[in-house]
Amino acid sequence: MPEMSMRNRITEMCKIEYPIIQGGMHYVGYAELAAAVSNAGGLGIVTSLTLALTPAEEAPHVGFGGAEKLRKEIQKCKSLTSKPFGVNVTKLPMLGASDMFDDIVTVLVEEKVPVVETAGSPMPAEWKAFKDAGLVVIHKCTSIRHALRAQKAGVDAISMDGFDCGGHPGEDDVGNWVLLAKAGRTLDIPFLASGGVGCGEQMAAAFAMGAEGINMGTRFMATVEAPIHPNVKRALVDTDETGTHHVYRSFKNTERVFRNSTTEKVNELEAQHPGDFSKVAHLARGVNYKKSFQETGDVDSSVWSCGQSIGLINDVPTCQQLLQNIMAEFHTAAARVSTGGRPAAKL
Repeated sequence: MPEMSMRNRITEMCKIEYPIIQGGMHYVGYAELAAAVSNAGGLGIVTSLTLALTPAEEAPHVGFGGAEKLRKEIQKCKSLTSKPFGVNVTKLPMLGASDMFDDIVTVLVEEKVPVVETAGSPMPAEWKAFKDAGLVVIHKCTSIRHALRAQKAGVDAISMDGFDCGGHPGEDDVGNWVLLAKAGRTLDIPFLASGGVGCGEQMAAAFAMGAEGINMGTRFMATVEAPIHPNVKRALVDTDETGTHHVYRSFKNTERVFRNSTTEKVNELEAQHPGDFSKVAHLARGVNYKKSFQETGDVDSSVWSCGQSIGLINDVPTCQQLLQNIMAEFHTAAARVSTGGRPAAKL
């Protein structure tokens, strides 16, 4: 059996065994999952906005948005793993207030979180604060031009997020088959393949194009340790690659989501009232998303992010099993490519 661990710029900077990162995910990226991924040899990620956007009536609520709840989750993750982990920080213009980001940055610096995964709007001030504190910064981008700007600004690595991804793919509609190949020809800093990734064969293809790791979200939702309702995991296993679509196109805030009656209704209303988010706000509320994942398990009653990698999910393994399977698939695929592919069938 080939040596499963790997040494490259991503594993060295993140101090991990496998170049596999669990991306930030709303109402999924809690300490339990992040620690399980890190303990398995990858890099687990806690999602800051899930914790920091705490309703005022929910304790603890210290500072804008309850950043102290994020601090407690980071400390919980430290208690569950002695290995490096990260925190996702997504800056969304619609959230406005910069106080929340000041609080989040302060918490991450004070807690000495090893790696920060940033996403959304450029955040040069936050990047500088993280770098000055010695934290590794990986920025998620959906276009080469954004990746080049982030590289120039001094981030350590890029997570190239193709049109296949769950969540927000940007507005350029460029898939990973082109995006990754161009990143390999363009970027000087290391990059990860992100978006629609769910198996080792894809990892091998991404490495052939210059990537040095993969970032997966949806695939990690279908693991034993993912802190979401079993019904959601079952839906991920039972649904094929056609089970997602986009919403919010007219708002210039496109999101790939699990296809259900609620998202179909969102698209129907959006077509009738393009650009008017107020018409779909009642369906898009985050509390609906959280309730589906954490309480009811009703996969039809909310709008929730999901990538096209759903078509590659056919089981619910532990994080340890998943990472070992992906690395085995990677080595098998890489060996197959090095020998010219599968032998031709005999006539």
